[in-house]
Amino acid sequence: MTENHTPGALDGIKVIDLSRILAGPWATQVLADLGADVIKIEAPAGGDGTRAWGPPFLAGDSRDAAYFMSCNRNKRSVAIDFSKPQGADLVKQLVQGADVVVQNFKVGGLKKYGLDAQSLCALNPRLVYCSISGFGSTGPYAQRPGYDFLIQAMGGLMSVTGVPDGQPGAAPMKTGVAICDLFTGLYASNAIQAALLHRERTGEGQHIDCSLLDTQIAMLANQASNWLVGEQVPQRLGNEHPNIVPYKAYAVADGHLIIAVGNDGQFQRLCGILELSELCADERFATNPGRVENRKALDGVLEPALKHWQRDVLLQQLERANVPAGPIRSVDEVFEDEHIQARRLRVEQTRPTGEFIPTVGFPVQLSRTPATYRYAPPALGEATENVMENELDLSAETIQTLRDDGVLG
Repeated sequence: MTENHTPGALDGIKVIDLSRILAGPWATQVLADLGADVIKIEAPAGGDGTRAWGPPFLAGDSRDAAYFMSCNRNKRSVAIDFSKPQGADLVKQLVQGADVVVQNFKVGGLKKYGLDAQSLCALNPRLVYCSISGFGSTGPYAQRPGYDFLIQAMGGLMSVTGVPDGQPGAAPMKTGVAICDLFTGLYASNAIQAALLHRERTGEGQHIDCSLLDTQIAMLANQASNWLVGEQVPQRLGNEHPNIVPYKAYAVADGHLIIAVGNDGQFQRLCGILELSELCADERFATNPGRVENRKALDGVLEPALKHWQRDVLLQQLERANVPAGPIRSVDEVFEDEHIQARRLRVEQTRPTGEFIPTVGFPVQLSRTPATYRYAPPALGEATENVMENELDLSAETIQTLRDDGVLG
């Protein structure tokens, strides 16, 4: 627990989280950070698979992986085996008093337990039920398992990511984080909040069908539009931008830096610093469309001029001139940065057992209802007894019997 106990925007919203791995847990962590009460249902034997996705692991006896810590803050872990009828009944009882269910099992995988959308929405007509899958619940791919890496390939992202053909190391490349999972989690959390607003107006719950592939295609953004509008098939450009030049990593005397020129005025100021103002009068480079068309010729002038600069000296000059630029940092350097520290993006948490867990803070500052950090990422089954007693009014004897029968962990 932390000192920040301000009620969040979603205070009073109860979420039953049947999801695991990343997309679903990311969505529910967003809801939890904004104040929702998230009860994470995990299998007693091992729990969420990411608990074992290490090293690194949390120091101590828990052997919980750092991966798990990234997406399970502010949740209460309840260990229920809902493959057993008694376990499924316990989940149904929790759902009767809940506002939201989130799950990312294979399409149709929860029907045999009576935990599918149709069954639970009949039990609780005000329920917002969010399903997350690789390919959605309809279409010819619906029954396929979907993982982030696979979706990056099938959804076009890898075709525009990586070293261009004809250069050393040329090949399609995935991103360094599971971006399809993360974006799907964000879309899911947005859709859930929209569905909750609809319910407030109408009293009706609804089923939300989220697909990693749909999300991946949507997040192609300008690259998809380049094809749809201009029928230009986007290609891999490495660190370059398809629509803006100069916008890439450049070598300097002591390393590399990013220069991200977004308009002609910024280009003019860049040229002034580099003592290349004559480029601004060259019709090939004076406007962005010309620079895009003649990017290789422009780099043939910029690259030699930049190689003589010390990185930090040039960055200072560019900052004074309001030309977007920055260093390329490693993750440890990111968290050492004074600006990141001022924005409080590292959050220190502690489990009831005393295990210390640093996590990345919620990235949006809300003036009235800021994100709260109430619970550290939980140990498996940490809240089982508490939830059974306080949410379902089960006696200690009943809880112990359910544990003896393997229903509860």
